[in-house]
Amino acid sequence: MNTAQDEATGPGPLAVAAERLGAKIFGVLGHIGAIWALLTQATLWVWRSAVQRRVRFGRPAVISQVVRVGVGSVLIVTLVSSAVGFILGLQMAPPLDNLGQVRLVPNIIAVAVVRELGPLIAAIVLTGFAGAAIAAEIGTMVVGEEIEALEAHALNPVRFLVVPRLIATTGSLVCLAVLSNYAAVGAGLVMSRLVLGIPPHAYIQSTLDQLGPRDFLTGLAKAGVFGLLIGLIACANGLKVTGGAAGVGRATTNTVVESVVAIIFADLIFTAIFYAVGWT
Repeated sequence: MNTAQDEATGPGPLAVAAERLGAKIFGVLGHIGAIWALLTQATLWVWRSAVQRRVRFGRPAVISQVVRVGVGSVLIVTLVSSAVGFILGLQMAPPLDNLGQVRLVPNIIAVAVVRELGPLIAAIVLTGFAGAAIAAEIGTMVVGEEIEALEAHALNPVRFLVVPRLIATTGSLVCLAVLSNYAAVGAGLVMSRLVLGIPPHAYIQSTLDQLGPRDFLTGLAKAGVFGLLIGLIACANGLKVTGGAAGVGRATTNTVVESVVAIIFADLIFTAIFYAVGWT
């Protein structure tokens, strides 16, 4: 009798669904808070290293991460960006030809790549190439109790592990975005010459006439923020690994998914802001 009464008065399906949704929301908010706290700590260590001579986070560590993260991504960024440059030209040529405006292909490629696609392609490539690796590396350190060993020797993990990786992802992505811009625009030039018959000098002149310093700088600003997001998300997921090898795998997967979502939403916010102030 009591059992039947308890089942009748227990939480219904709607209450259970609401509880699960609330737990998910609080989990996401807690994760965002952890990422913000990590950014705050990293910023503090960078500031201290700039104003206090005895505080250093290690130039060799930064250089090592830049080589690993940035230089290692050069080839794949170049290949993907070149393919996108070809695709843009081939996709835009038929509709513009119907309007008698094939000469505008260089202008469209330049704007689309420098403002949007260059930083975005570089960020997504870096997410898969370096973001997952950073999360796995730090997660393996957590599982192997290397983080605890650092703390036992009074060495701050944020200072020695996180800061070099954040600097590397941020700086490398800015450089990779420039490389991506050149690769896509150059591929568009080759395609326009071979397929559309646009002379190289006309293509280059149209590109220079279309673009201004604002277009270039807004793309670099996006790239810097994208790189910082990738580094923060990768390091945060790596530091909270639990459950051994399975936890490292989850951290790697979560890093890629969260980084791509964060990059897209950050890009949306940037675009909305630039549109509002008239920079588009």
